[in-house]
Amino acid sequence: MKSKKTKERVTGFFADFRQFINKGNVLDMAVGVIIGGAFSKIVSSLVNDVIMPLLGLLTGQVRFSDLTWTLRAAVTADDGTVLSEAITLGYGQFLQNVLDFLLVSSCIFFAVRIFAKLRAIQERLEAEWKEKLDEKEAAEASPPAEAAPSEPELSAEALLLTEIRDLLKPSHIAEDTHE
Repeated sequence: MKSKKTKERVTGFFADFRQFINKGNVLDMAVGVIIGGAFSKIVSSLVNDVIMPLLGLLTGQVRFSDLTWTLRAAVTADDGTVLSEAITLGYGQFLQNVLDFLLVSSCIFFAVRIFAKLRAIQERLEAEWKEKLDEKEAAEASPPAEAAPSEPELSAEALLLTEIRDLLKPSHIAEDTHE
């Protein structure tokens, strides 16, 4: 039973993996890794070649990554041979890596925010466009509003009789008031 379950899990894993690859996400991720590597080199160069020398001037060090804290000094013989190496903490390189990380992550954060805002604007514009298109299609699909039913056209004879009736009505009212 265990071997059948294991086989189903492995088969399921590879089916999921095949589906993942077929979605095209692998290509997107590969492009992201390549661009991320190039971007990381640019930011590292900014940190190492521009920011760190300026910080080195402020701290009195030529190279910021050379900052160390000596825990135990080296022991040397009278002739200058090193008997035991010095034990140091290289915190300068650590600080440089932290600064490098902060710059890279903040740049990526700002890029993601910009793309998120652009995507929100795009989605809003697409929704407005779709709404206008739906309204236009609905207006074209609905039958035109029928005009209010008008009075049927009268024949010449009926029209003449209607005019005579209308002329007699006011005179009939006038006669009733004189009596």
